[in-house]
Amino acid sequence: MINLILIAAPGAGKGTLSKDLKEKYNYVHISTGDLLREAASKGDELGNTIHDMQTKGELVPDEIVAAALKQRLQEEDCNNGYILDGYPRTVAQATIYEEILQQLHKDLGIVIVLDIEKEQLIKRITGRRLCHGCDAIYNIYNEEMAPKNDNICDKCGGELYQRSDDNLESLENRYNTYLEKTQPLIDYYSNKNNLYRVDSSRGKDDTLKQVEDILNKLGDSVDKN
Repeated sequence: MINLILIAAPGAGKGTLSKDLKEKYNYVHISTGDLLREAASKGDELGNTIHDMQTKGELVPDEIVAAALKQRLQEEDCNNGYILDGYPRTVAQATIYEEILQQLHKDLGIVIVLDIEKEQLIKRITGRRLCHGCDAIYNIYNEEMAPKNDNICDKCGGELYQRSDDNLESLENRYNTYLEKTQPLIDYYSNKNNLYRVDSSRGKDDTLKQVEDILNKLGDSVDKN
């Protein structure tokens, strides 16, 4: 399957789309946060370096993130297609990533940008609820994604909670940072002619279908499990 890079503003549906693609097509989902936590738990030289930096609250530099990513991409499950979520965030990271791909003889794949109006992001962010038990995602302002019972997960019965940064002030900061930092990256991939835009404002099922249509048009074999 085609490797994917997902770019989206906070709350645009990147996490939900990644889960849907993983469940339906067995994609490997690689997020920067999970990647570093997984690498830190291995106890090797790289893992210990990452663990020490995280313990001290230090920002993990690009070259360390790239080393962890390279290590992860060499695992067998990545051979059947993977989703990068949260990486690359800058053009500098994008060029480092392409160097890794050349070394591993892997294809860049395509980049998908999820488009959505800011007004909808506000409802998605402030209404988002997560499950402590199974990480399921809900939204109290969306009939399609609302839990059947307040504060209770439909899937596992776990308690739902709201992230501390899911508020309007935090969204303003994160959204402005996204616009400032991400546009050069979008332009970079647009110039490579491998960037596709998806309207994520119409719900998760429609978003998934748009991505499937793109993959099918590219001749990708997205065999279901």
